[in-house]
Amino acid sequence: MASQPTDAGSSRDDTDSYLGLSAEAAGERARTQGWSTVRSLPPDAIITMEFLEGRLNFAVRDDVVVRCWAG
Repeated sequence: MASQPTDAGSSRDDTDSYLGLSAEAAGERARTQGWSTVRSLPPDAIITMEFLEGRLNFAVRDDVVVRCWAG
């Protein structure tokens, strides 16, 4: 798995801490932690796998974050 972004806030952020949060709460928390881009997706979304430094991705089912990863 790719490394965390290098900016000060997000490099110390634990992606597992977003699990179980609402999509809105997770997005707000991510921005306060220094993530420059926050992306919310359905769990079965087809996406490209390029790594984008500073981006945090959420898989959201029924408005609850079920997966979270950097890049």
